[in-house]
Amino acid sequence: MTTMEKAEQFLEQFGLEKDYMEYVDAYHAYCLFTKHHIDESPVELIIPTEGVLTEFRGGKGGLHHIAFEVEDVEAVKKEYEQKGLMMLEETPVTGAGGIIVNFLRPRFGFGVLVEFVQKV
Repeated sequence: MTTMEKAEQFLEQFGLEKDYMEYVDAYHAYCLFTKHHIDESPVELIIPTEGVLTEFRGGKGGLHHIAFEVEDVEAVKKEYEQKGLMMLEETPVTGAGGIIVNFLRPRFGFGVLVEFVQKV
């Protein structure tokens, strides 16, 4: 079963409806967003096609990351770096749906990749 098929089954299992999907070149992954469902927050599924994201957990999948919407991704980066915590990217990456993102390195998120999302 392909990763895309698993994503479609996940949507069906939880009664989620696809809103839109975009490909993010920087991460070689599709970002599939659902229509607002629980507390009017969309769910985002990451569907990697190649690269490091396909190797996560030995290719077994699972919880990959959690995202927090912030006002200013650069300010968050500076705040965490002052605490000695490093981000994955030197500068924010353009994500799907009109956002820019950066991630706290997993070792600083207790094994979970923490994403900071800014709407632009």
